[in-house]
Amino acid sequence: MTPFELMSDVLVRNGEILKMTLADFSEQEMLARPVPGANHAAWQVGHLIGSAAYMLREVAPPDIVPDAAGRFREKYDGKTAGIDDASFFANKSDLLEVFAQVHDAISTWVKTLTPDDLNRPTPARMGDYAPTLGHVALMIPGHVMMHIGQLQVIRRKLGKPLLF
Repeated sequence: MTPFELMSDVLVRNGEILKMTLADFSEQEMLARPVPGANHAAWQVGHLIGSAAYMLREVAPPDIVPDAAGRFREKYDGKTAGIDDASFFANKSDLLEVFAQVHDAISTWVKTLTPDDLNRPTPARMGDYAPTLGHVALMIPGHVMMHIGQLQVIRRKLGKPLLF
C-alpha cells in the first residue's frame, strides 16, 4: 500500500465509523445536544460536509466536488450551530449520503497526489491551518475523528451502547 492509498483508505474508514456512530440515531436524536451550547449531530455532519467541500474546492480540480456538497458550507456555519429546528437541517440519510459523496471525492483526489504535491502550498487563506496539500489530506480525516469523538458524548447522553 502506498502512503496515498493509505490516506485514501483512512478517509473511507472514517466515513464508515461515522455511519456506525450514527446508525441507531433517530431524526430527533440527531438534534440532541450533550450540554447546552454544544453542537448536535445534524449540525456537525453538515459542518463536516461543508468544510471538506470548501477545502477540496480550494486545492483540487473544480469538477471533483459533488454539487450537493457545495451549499453546506454556508448553511452549516457557526451562525447556525444553535438552531434546533429539525426542518432547517437535512435529514440523517441525506447528510450521510452527501458526506459519503464528498469524502469519496476526497479519497479519489488523494490517490492522484504525488510526493511533490504534499509540499505544494495551499491558497493563502488556508495557510494558518493547512499550509500544504499534505496538511489538507491529513487534516480532513483528523477533523472527522474529532467530531466522531463529540458524537460519542451524545451517544452516552442518549444512553446508547458504547462503540469504542
